[in-house]
Amino acid sequence: MLGARVHAYLRAAAGPRGHRAGPFLIRFDEHDDAFPFNYAVPDDDLVPTPEDVAALVAAFRERGRTPRLEYVPQVAPKVEDALLAAGFAAEGRYPLLVCPAGSPAGPPADVPADAGVRVALVTDEPGLWQVARVMNEAFDAPEATVHDVARLRGVLDRGGLVAAAGDAATGEVVGAGQLGGPQDGVAEVAGIAVRVSHRRRGVGGAVTALLTRAGADAGITMPFLTPADDAAGRVYARVGYHKAGEVLHISAR
Repeated sequence: MLGARVHAYLRAAAGPRGHRAGPFLIRFDEHDDAFPFNYAVPDDDLVPTPEDVAALVAAFRERGRTPRLEYVPQVAPKVEDALLAAGFAAEGRYPLLVCPAGSPAGPPADVPADAGVRVALVTDEPGLWQVARVMNEAFDAPEATVHDVARLRGVLDRGGLVAAAGDAATGEVVGAGQLGGPQDGVAEVAGIAVRVSHRRRGVGGAVTALLTRAGADAGITMPFLTPADDAAGRVYARVGYHKAGEVLHISAR
């Protein structure tokens, strides 16, 4: 079942610092309270008790974080009602898009839609700094720090990929993205970011295509992503992604 595989990936992505609060595994970022880096995943087929939910909330509150979850509701259908009863509210329901091995992955990785942009994988420290700056700028986050770069380095250390799109004329990095380290062939495409100056020029799609194809070469058979809106979803559809489920983001303020 795809949802269970996605849950296994999310738990693995929490790494050795993942915190267990009863039947929930929580990913905390000690340096960043942003939602994408702090969330819980329930055990599959969980029927949580009020005490389970209270322990989950307490674990977040103790660390100054907003209690929240990101998960596939089809895998744990009894969880949402328990969370709503405890005062949680849905942030959003997002399509779960996948591009299984063998699916078309859009334009060739070395020919972006905009001929003035070159897309390549990044592993060096200066490149990671540029990627971090573009990501933070695109997502209205604070200026990039060593912790953002360390997070990207961690993606590489776990067997993932980081990509950058550079303006061919200036060399400036204008787009970026990452593909997490795989868990049983599953990995998430995330952080697809494009500077305002280069939007609507196919940069996001080219970055996604490169990550998807390079991931396939590295043995990732089921890349997935969750677009923030319909416009982003159309970009990923052109790369070869299609809907295979739903992801729920839910939190208690």
